[in-house]
Formats: sequence, C-alpha cells, structure tokens
Amino acid sequence: MDRPLTIVIPIYNEGANFPALWSEMTEHLNFPFTAFVAYDFDGDDTLPVVQQIIAQGEARLKLVKNTYGRGVVGAIRSGFDAAPAGPVLVVMADLSDDLGQVSRMLELYRRGSHIVVGSRYMKGGRLIGGPWFKQLLSRLSGLSLCWLRGMPTHDATNAFKIYDRAMLDAIHIESKGGFELSLEITVKAFLAGYTISETPSTWRDRTAGTSRFKLWKWLPHYLKWYFMAFQPKSTKRRPREELRPT
Repeated sequence: MDRPLTIVIPIYNEGANFPALWSEMTEHLNFPFTAFVAYDFDGDDTLPVVQQIIAQGEARLKLVKNTYGRGVVGAIRSGFDAAPAGPVLVVMADLSDDLGQVSRMLELYRRGSHIVVGSRYMKGGRLIGGPWFKQLLSRLSGLSLCWLRGMPTHDATNAFKIYDRAMLDAIHIESKGGFELSLEITVKAFLAGYTISETPSTWRDRTAGTSRFKLWKWLPHYLKWYFMAFQPKSTKRRPREELRPT
C-alpha cells in the first residue's frame, strides 16, 4: 500500500511567504498529502495566515507546536513526531525548495529509497542566490562526501529531502543547533546501510522574511557529522520490507 506524503514545514515569522508557498504546493502536488506547519510560539506571524486557509476548509493543512524547545531542529522533530508511517518531506517556508521535483522524489521513495535528496550539486541541479561562502561550504561538503566517501548523493547537507518515517524512528537524533539535522540523519542512515537516492533540484534564495541560518554558530555541528561519515559502515543491509508495513 502506497502511503500518502506527509510534509513538515518549520516556520518562524513566514507570514509574508506562506500564501505563495501554499499556492506552489497546490499547483505542483497533485496527489494526496498532509502538511504539518511546525511553529515555536503563538505570536508567530505565519499562524493567522495558516489559520485562515484552514478556516476556508483546507483539511490538508495542520498546525503543530514545537515541543522540543525553540529552534528549527525542535520544529522539524515535532513535525516528524506528528507524521504517520510513510514518506515525510521537509520543505522550507521561504520558497527556496523546488516543489516541481516532489513527484520524482516520491517515485524514488516508492521504489525503495529510505532517503531521497533534492540535489543542488548533481547534474541538472542549480543553486540561485544566497551567500557565496555558504554555497562554497555546502558544495564542498556534498561533493567530497560523494566522491571521497561514496555517499550516494552530491548534496548531503540539503534539508529538502524525503525520509521514511520508520527509518527516522530507528535513528537516534542528537542535533540541537540547526539545519545540521539533515546532515546528521543522512550520515547515520548511510552508515547504517539505508538506501539513499537523489534527483536534481533548484534552490532559490528567499525574497521575503529573514533567514535564521547561523553559519558560524552551526559550522562545528556540521563538521561533527561530516567527519562521522568516514567511520566504517554497518554490514547489515536494510531491506525495504523491514521498515515499511503494508
């Protein structure tokens, strides 16, 4: 049985962006899905926008409050906790992610991948805008993990990924800082023998709102998971049937 897609959208004052995001989602995602909007505090300016859409009869959209403590890691993990079994996609509310690729990502998941990466750095992928130094570091880390370590993605740091919900339950998440969470999960899944695939994706820098990405604060956390990737892999193979109840 193909389980419907769950989408986790962490927010922090994205009221200016959310109407356009929802418009893109309804345009590109022509299949069943549920979207959990994960927020930190009741005064977030995104909430009235989401509540208005829900009040108009939109049953696919739900609000989830962060129960782990403020920050993007807690918001994403709260969304993971709310998700049922099946594919779970993380999408940023700043319109940076390439929603036109979600159908292809979901197809790769249905074929047996436990993680499907929207890859900016493989052939066909693109990155538009954003700080050059941040681009340089993410490109170097993604390509070196692929070429030197053999990780089956060119973009391990990108947050735009589909994860299998049962796999998330099996991985002990330690991140407490920020978006290094996506690298931690990918590295641990790779070392544990889960199946990872990728498809080209375009990333666009935000045009409204303020980014919460804190490069220098989070860099040591990224380095921790980067170097962990070079540890020996598990010899146990993770079959699809072990993780996906029917």
